[in-house]
Amino acid sequence: MAQLSVRELLEEQNTGLELEVLAGADGLHKCIESHRIQKPGLALAGHLSYLHPNRLQILGSTELSYLEKLTPETAAENVEQLCSLGFSCLIITKGQTPPKVLLEKTEHYAIPLLRTQMKSSAFISLITKFLEERLLPSTSVHGVLVDVFGVGVLLMGQSGIGKSECALDLVLRGHRLVADDVVKVRTKLPAVLFGEGSDLLHYHMEIRGLGIINIKHLFGVAAIRERKKIDVAMELQEWNDEATYDRLGLDEQHYELLGIKVPLLRIPVCPGRNISTIIEVGARNQLLKEMGYNSAREFQDRLEKRMAEVAQLHSHVIIGDNLE
Repeated sequence: MAQLSVRELLEEQNTGLELEVLAGADGLHKCIESHRIQKPGLALAGHLSYLHPNRLQILGSTELSYLEKLTPETAAENVEQLCSLGFSCLIITKGQTPPKVLLEKTEHYAIPLLRTQMKSSAFISLITKFLEERLLPSTSVHGVLVDVFGVGVLLMGQSGIGKSECALDLVLRGHRLVADDVVKVRTKLPAVLFGEGSDLLHYHMEIRGLGIINIKHLFGVAAIRERKKIDVAMELQEWNDEATYDRLGLDEQHYELLGIKVPLLRIPVCPGRNISTIIEVGARNQLLKEMGYNSAREFQDRLEKRMAEVAQLHSHVIIGDNLE
């Protein structure tokens, strides 16, 4: 299960969450395991049945104002029960000042108490979207991801088959590099795969004989993308005279990652084959398929129709000969 520590949440750049630590800094190692959030209003009244400790707990104006209206003894008892559940994190919105009892109990139980200046509704919307992306399953794939005509093409194959060289040729043709060598793949609801480069290798590519090159510096920002949806996987294979390759395009195969399937094309590589052009055509054909047009199936339908017409004509000829 994907996890995100509270410390990692605080260190995330460009999130716009505007978080600061008020208490419970000893618990920053605690992990957030769910993208869903919860407002523990009923818990402050002593009703703890439906609380989920693995979710972020949001305290807005309503919750804090209710807490301030309780007697000191009742407030301390209810907050004690709340914190004893061991939440990963409590977050106060609208820049409000928490009551002393909340600061004391979160510090005692090492539960990070954070504060944001954002309103509850805006913060909940932003943090939910952020956690959805970060906490969904992820993995890494050895390959190259390129954006070809807006189609995310994941190039795979054994080391040295020519994946990076193909990607470089595609960049020279005006397409965009997303990741080389290591592609970090994340799922996105409802069932979509997104790929991006690793932090260390971002924008870089290894070309045997040249070494490591920086695509962004060589060709400009128009030659790279931060991330891209994976629409089709293409596996480059060394040509084998004894192997049987799909010649009609009717043998639909799939590549499965994180439980999600994407179309898979197996492309044999040998001297004289322009692999970059084949990849471009494959990307264009994938666009047509997404629009509901399948060239191979259309050809098959036309062929079957023609065969049926010939068979019918042949039967009429036989019947006519028998009548004579």
